[in-house]
Amino acid sequence: MAHYDSKSTATPQRVMVEVGVRLAKIRLSRNITQRALAKDAGIALRTLRRLELGEATAFDSFLRVVMTLGFTDEFLKIFPLHDTRPIERMDARRKERKRARPARVKDTDKAWTWGES
Repeated sequence: MAHYDSKSTATPQRVMVEVGVRLAKIRLSRNITQRALAKDAGIALRTLRRLELGEATAFDSFLRVVMTLGFTDEFLKIFPLHDTRPIERMDARRKERKRARPARVKDTDKAWTWGES
């Protein structure tokens, strides 16, 4: 089975296959059977097999396997928190973002006048 090459064009399918290969290698290095891991993760054996083959599965199933293998902290490190820096919290004028919105573009090229459509 070909392994993921970061220099090649990544596709969701290639990444899913590589994740499956890596999960299987971790499982085997710990001498855990598919049946035992599936049971401990609370998922069907067929679901684990599909995950290890790089086939589509529910995100919940993937997370259950990651957590059962003890990689919760490592997984969460993929998504670092972008909290407001302490110095910014001291500045009362700046508030921590709750939503994202696109920047407004002002149309200053053309002045509006009556009668134009």
